[in-house]
Amino acid sequence: MSQRFTICGNDPKALINAPLRGEREVVIDLWESVDEAERDAAELLTEEALAFLDYSGMEAFLRRAPAQPGGAPELGRVPPRSFPRADDVPAPGRTAPDRAVPDYIEYYGRVEHFSGAFAHVGERRRTGARVKSRTPGEQKVVTLQEAIRRSGLKDGMTVSFHHHLRNGDKVTNLVMQTIADMGFQDIHLAASGIFACHEPLVPLIESGVITQISVNTFNPGPVARAISQGKLRKPAILRSHGGRPRAVESGEMHVDVAFIAAPTCDEMGNLNGTHGPSACGYLSYAYADAEFADTVVAVTDNLVPYPACPIEIGQNLVDYVVKVDSIGDPNGIVSGTTKITTDPVNLRIARDAARLIDQAGYIKDGMTFQTGAGGTSLAVAAEVREYMKEKGVVGAFGSGGIHSYFVKMLQEGLFRALFDVQCFDLDAIRSAAEDPRHMAMSASLYGNPHTKGCIVNNLDVMILGATEIDTDFNVNVITGSDGVILGASGGHNDCAAGAKLTIIVTNLLKGRLCVVRDRVTTITTPGETVDVLVTEYGVAVNPRRTDLLERLRDSGLPLVDIHTLRRIGEHLTGTPAPQEFTDRIIGVVEYRDGTVIDVVRQPK
Repeated sequence: MSQRFTICGNDPKALINAPLRGEREVVIDLWESVDEAERDAAELLTEEALAFLDYSGMEAFLRRAPAQPGGAPELGRVPPRSFPRADDVPAPGRTAPDRAVPDYIEYYGRVEHFSGAFAHVGERRRTGARVKSRTPGEQKVVTLQEAIRRSGLKDGMTVSFHHHLRNGDKVTNLVMQTIADMGFQDIHLAASGIFACHEPLVPLIESGVITQISVNTFNPGPVARAISQGKLRKPAILRSHGGRPRAVESGEMHVDVAFIAAPTCDEMGNLNGTHGPSACGYLSYAYADAEFADTVVAVTDNLVPYPACPIEIGQNLVDYVVKVDSIGDPNGIVSGTTKITTDPVNLRIARDAARLIDQAGYIKDGMTFQTGAGGTSLAVAAEVREYMKEKGVVGAFGSGGIHSYFVKMLQEGLFRALFDVQCFDLDAIRSAAEDPRHMAMSASLYGNPHTKGCIVNNLDVMILGATEIDTDFNVNVITGSDGVILGASGGHNDCAAGAKLTIIVTNLLKGRLCVVRDRVTTITTPGETVDVLVTEYGVAVNPRRTDLLERLRDSGLPLVDIHTLRRIGEHLTGTPAPQEFTDRIIGVVEYRDGTVIDVVRQPK
């Protein structure tokens, strides 16, 4: 018999971690390693732990007190654990989350409340765009100060930026400091993404140059902290990748001046993001701004002879061209959240998620697939790639933010095409420049629900992360449990709504907190659009998906209900004291259709 791994039956952390170690045999000791006064408590703790922990992958034994004084301890086998069937799980929870959202928010206006993921579809109209025509011979190349002056910028107006250079962006800081130096105040900053590199914006927030921010991607950092501290005069508006172009196209968010960081541009404003020393990939988040902003300024560090080639955004949409020394560092595109995990526990989560996708029947010819940018999500992509190769499957497309794993799958013939809304690494940038199968899609085509059909509606499988998820499967990726802003929706609620199978992959425990909560601090994505939660301690299927539960019940996956995962977290971490908030609203969380699904209040 192989050597048995022994743990103390009075140690909750050891009990929970034991199934993750990969041991073939484990002994839960309730005798030698437990003080006599604590043995009854250890028995109870072990009994509760074995009721909800998955020890099915190993032989488990209990070592108890000897039956006779002076005798040997008793060693008994733990019976195999049975997995829940589809009819063992609780009934579905609420469809529309119950949140304390007021009917009117100062500096935002009248609130249209969220009432369901698909409650606000139907016929819509786009707004008109203001066009300033040009006569032959007019020069577009000017200084940044002159472009701002000619744009007619005034206090209280909206300026926009895109985030394809991510943490390497220099244009947003440069332009906003120039606007400040020119004496403007009360500016609405409509950036599609804000990162740690944008720390110089904080003094502009404090001085009142920037008084409102609209954003659809946030990375934890100085600007997010400043908003959480109440330094922004007006509430931040947190939208999704699809919700932002919907707001621009509908006229809900009117952009007065759009500044487009252009890795390659000519004197007339023809530009692209795939070529040049600062190439960052397709500029998809800037397309709506280029079409609907009153004034469009291309900012480039690579002014090339006319005509630029290829043309991604044409001269018919660009008013001015500004040459600067550097628009940013493409190496800043790759961050800690865009690298595959090497953590063995997270890799196990990824393997379970890929196995689930396979067992559910989605790895097949013509499949469509997207992952988020988190390390575990990318590990799922790597695992799915191996399943596809083994089965000889050719998928229709991979989509969203494109990374090297999708590029490899395209090159290996595992996908026929890629739909790209931004590049997450340098391999993806090179692929976008060289491979015609690697195609750009606008953010509107990607996720805008008020179109004749967006790409997310064609997704089979979507892999996402979570800061928190509650027992109704509502997901938070905006704030921590302390209420501090950490992010924005990005494509989270867009893809969850469109995909046939939406999977959340996350560690159950982050720091000293359990990810599964009775109620999330802030709702980003409604539970009606989330299908599965995969953690290191089990796989919870949304009880609304009875079809999926039936398909998976004999899969061998460690199926549990989400309330069980909540109990596991409580056993290890306890129940944290609830965070207290002031009445001041510092953020308005819009669902992708423009309804308000939640608000962020300033933490006390």
